[in-house]
Amino acid sequence: MPDTPHHACFAERRRRLLAVIGDGIAILPTAPEVVRNRDTHHPYRFDSYFWYLTGFPEPEAVLVLIGGKRPKSILFCREKNEEREIWDGYRYGPKAAARAFGFDAAYPIGKLDQKLLELLADRPSLWCVLGHDSAWDQRIHAALNAVRGMARAGKRAPRAMHDLRAEVDAMRLLKDTHEQAILRRAADIASAGHARAMRACRPGMAEYELEAELSYEFRRRGADAHAYTPIVAGGHHACVLHYVDNNRLLPANGLVLIDAGCEVEGYAADITRTFPVNGRFSAAQKDVYEIVLAAQTAAIAATRPGASFMAPHEAALRVLTQGLVDLKLLNGDIDNLIEHEAYKPFYMHRTGHWLGLDVHDAGDYKIGDAWTTLAPGMVLTVEPGLYLRPSATMPPTLAGIGIRIEDDVLVTRDGCDVYTSAPKTVADIEDTMRHD
Repeated sequence: MPDTPHHACFAERRRRLLAVIGDGIAILPTAPEVVRNRDTHHPYRFDSYFWYLTGFPEPEAVLVLIGGKRPKSILFCREKNEEREIWDGYRYGPKAAARAFGFDAAYPIGKLDQKLLELLADRPSLWCVLGHDSAWDQRIHAALNAVRGMARAGKRAPRAMHDLRAEVDAMRLLKDTHEQAILRRAADIASAGHARAMRACRPGMAEYELEAELSYEFRRRGADAHAYTPIVAGGHHACVLHYVDNNRLLPANGLVLIDAGCEVEGYAADITRTFPVNGRFSAAQKDVYEIVLAAQTAAIAATRPGASFMAPHEAALRVLTQGLVDLKLLNGDIDNLIEHEAYKPFYMHRTGHWLGLDVHDAGDYKIGDAWTTLAPGMVLTVEPGLYLRPSATMPPTLAGIGIRIEDDVLVTRDGCDVYTSAPKTVADIEDTMRHD
């Protein structure tokens, strides 16, 4: 039997959710397997919501929570099949899964539709994910209609339906100590990958060679995969925010921007570093880099409990806008330039996002008209940047410079804790890249 995650934290999350649904029923499937081409599949990755509540890694699985006076946590999963294990590897089967993952009961996935009629009957409310998977939506509605067809036998289908994601999103926004430890490990591995790419970088290399260095270090240190498609953008490609071709030669005297993170036990790291291909910043590159680094420093200082989610962004904006004035790319009063978004041609994204099981993680950014207030346990990225795309009005020394610096930050009781540690100052980057 493969190692299983400590199931106590997953059981506690289910207990919290059961308290929310009252006498209702919650149903949550994991992600389906996806065909890549012909008879091969993409590497399997579980659904984040399902994993958050179960820690169960196999496909073809469904979680059912039964609320009320005697709450129950039920798993439906693939049956034990030793012949298939010869081809595909170990599978738990219901009996072992219930024991290993702390469920009250487990049944073969083939019995789901039959058991749903029994489980849905006479429950006042249904909590589920609708609109995400049309095939699953049809399955749920078929089960509800079947229960409605049992009305003359005295059975009632749930009359209220609720979005399960809304409740779980609020839970996922605050990371428990188990999650924080995994996120820190992912950040450590990803940081090592970025440092390796810096040490390996030489003029004449291609973007994909640096991507290979990242991939090697991630897997060498035990990460499961990349958390998202990596960006390795040399020269002016860094001014394309989601550049993922990674197939060009690196410019010998230019910069390279790498936005890449690994995934560990489902949790993502998300780091961006920008550094000179030849190991030494030019004067113009250094000027722009120091502006972005100062903006990030200000944004991290603004990341603390009680602050608005937008506080780090606003702190970064002031530094970036002043920097654009200093570079003579903007002219005027800082407050007026910010109010009229004059910075937008050079900085067009927000300074961060939630981070967790998804690289752009679950959780509300706004409640009504107010931005979410930061609280201990929230994890977010802090990632200001400047993108000076070549144009007729852009000074030649600045044209094509794209810089982003991104770290992963935990909000603590006293402020914040920066998880990621890849070299970041000009001196540290140049020292790391020294090839003496």
